[in-house]
Amino acid sequence: MNNLPPVTKNLLIINVLFFFGAIVGRRYGVDLNDMLGLHFFLASDFKLFQLVTYMFMHGDFQHIFFNMFAVWMFGRTLEQVLGSKRFLTYYMVCGIGAGLVQEVVQYIEYATTLSNYSGVDTGLAVIPMEEYLNMMTTVGASGAVYGILLAFGMLFPNSQMFVFPIPFPIKAKFFVIGYAVIELFSGLGASGDEIAHFAHLGGMIFGFFGVVELRIFQRAKLVVVVGFGFKSQLVQP
Repeated sequence: MNNLPPVTKNLLIINVLFFFGAIVGRRYGVDLNDMLGLHFFLASDFKLFQLVTYMFMHGDFQHIFFNMFAVWMFGRTLEQVLGSKRFLTYYMVCGIGAGLVQEVVQYIEYATTLSNYSGVDTGLAVIPMEEYLNMMTTVGASGAVYGILLAFGMLFPNSQMFVFPIPFPIKAKFFVIGYAVIELFSGLGASGDEIAHFAHLGGMIFGFFGVVELRIFQRAKLVVVVGFGFKSQLVQP
């Protein structure tokens, strides 16, 4: 942990603390995932701050493990390249952007289907629509993580990666493209797996524009620095 850059390290620590905090809270009747998770914006439990807090909450151990593993594996490299401040900004923008995309997708579902009914039959009970809307809650850092994966694939496209169970290395750009395709088809397929696939894609979309902005900034910086003859000050991504 001592060798990790500061933002990556603190993201890992904060997410783990929130995860165990949620476990302790449930023992005392406090549902932090419900309080801090991102509710549908037409639900009575929606709060604006949830667009930030939801990305620090996770549903179970597997959820947080794979997200934090990706932050550890790819985030530390990006932070070293981008710098701590820019990496944190990128991470937060991808996470918030993913939440906004998820809200739009949920609104489309509501406007086209749910708004025509007063309740939802789950097979076990009929839930009033107001209560059901409050159950449409999103948690997890996955949107921000997919933004990190996208940035890694764009900045280091030819890096070789071993991905289980594929028995041979693949380039990072193909790894990212493959993940994006899987998420797109999973989201369109309405698989019912309770995974926010479009939020993952939302993190990638916002991440794409973030990386494009970064490259424009770096090119502008290159012109200015070379123009003034300070080539030694240039830091390439």
